[in-house]
Amino acid sequence: MNDGHDAAGRQEIATLGGGCFWCIEAIYNDIRGVNSAVSGYAGGHAKNPTYQQVCEHTTGHAEAVQIAFNPDVISYRDVLDIFFSIHDPTTLNRQGNDVGDQYRSVVFYHDAEQKRIAQETIKALTEARAFKDPIVTQVEPFQEFYPAEAYHQEYYKNNPSQPYCRVVIALKVNKFRKSHAEMLKHEGR
Repeated sequence: MNDGHDAAGRQEIATLGGGCFWCIEAIYNDIRGVNSAVSGYAGGHAKNPTYQQVCEHTTGHAEAVQIAFNPDVISYRDVLDIFFSIHDPTTLNRQGNDVGDQYRSVVFYHDAEQKRIAQETIKALTEARAFKDPIVTQVEPFQEFYPAEAYHQEYYKNNPSQPYCRVVIALKVNKFRKSHAEMLKHEGR
């Protein structure tokens, strides 16, 4: 899952960090054209980091989601437009109450085209003054992605009663579903 394209060219990979991976994964798994969204770690220096190590800030990794998508259904630019609409790209190493470098806003590009599109997207959002504060999202070359522990995968789906899911994730997911119903696998969900 770490390369940019499959042999038939019908699947591409995007790797994004935008705060808690549970929130990002929950939204992308609902989107038409997304084959999978996997929570994990990217952008650090340690091999096979654990959640505990990432939270202790010893590995340099961001909580990230690796998204496999069909570019015939959803473009990389659309993937990024969603990304910038579901997190705050103006806060350095923070998303809401989640604080630390593992929560940084970052696009890990897989090729020169993804880098170009990410930079163009940030430039367009900046010129449109889409956010009150400057965008601090980093654009970095993809190196390695490590899937998070099994209990992190589909966390929102598997733990809807958990307080963080009810208070934080549900609000983000429901807001996205209302504003982007046409993009959902099951419209009107």
